[in-house]
Amino acid sequence: MSTMKVIIDSEKCRLSGECIKVCPQKAIFVKNGKAVIDYKKCDSDGMCISVCPEGAIKIIESD
Repeated sequence: MSTMKVIIDSEKCRLSGECIKVCPQKAIFVKNGKAVIDYKKCDSDGMCISVCPEGAIKIIESD
């Protein structure tokens, strides 16, 4: 059974911080100069996708 997973393309991400501000689960943070998702907190609601000015965040199917 596949599930949905939010991923951040580090090549596109410019650390605007908009995803961090909008995430109700506080699942996104910056580590070593890159945006990172804490998958234990992320519920894949997609709110971060809609606010990313670089289009660096998307949802994929994950096994």
